[in-house]
Amino acid sequence: MNNLIVEATKVTPKVHFDAATGVLEISGDSYPEHSLQFYQPVFRWLDDFIQRTTTPITFHFKLSYFNTSSSKCILNILERLEDANRSGRQVSLHWHYREDDEDIRESGEEFAEDLSLTFQFIKH
Repeated sequence: MNNLIVEATKVTPKVHFDAATGVLEISGDSYPEHSLQFYQPVFRWLDDFIQRTTTPITFHFKLSYFNTSSSKCILNILERLEDANRSGRQVSLHWHYREDDEDIRESGEEFAEDLSLTFQFIKH
């Protein structure tokens, strides 16, 4: 299975999904005009990865900013990870935030409240 690598732009995050290791990362800013269009390939790759492999998943969210429509897409990713975890897949979720960025930390905490996944909050 191929990796998914999308370089960051001014309005879209970097996506680096390594199929061999199961280390998946989204980092940077996410406020594209059409979030669903940007994230559709991410959803497809993740669905395919979950169906075709048994590799444990380590997911790193390293976002510094995201808009409301991106938030919905992030929740969609988290729900896929939660479903995989409920089906027996090992999933580790790491929510990174800058020490002085209460908004990103609080966003992660709000996602964590709505899901059964265990979030590890990592301050940097």
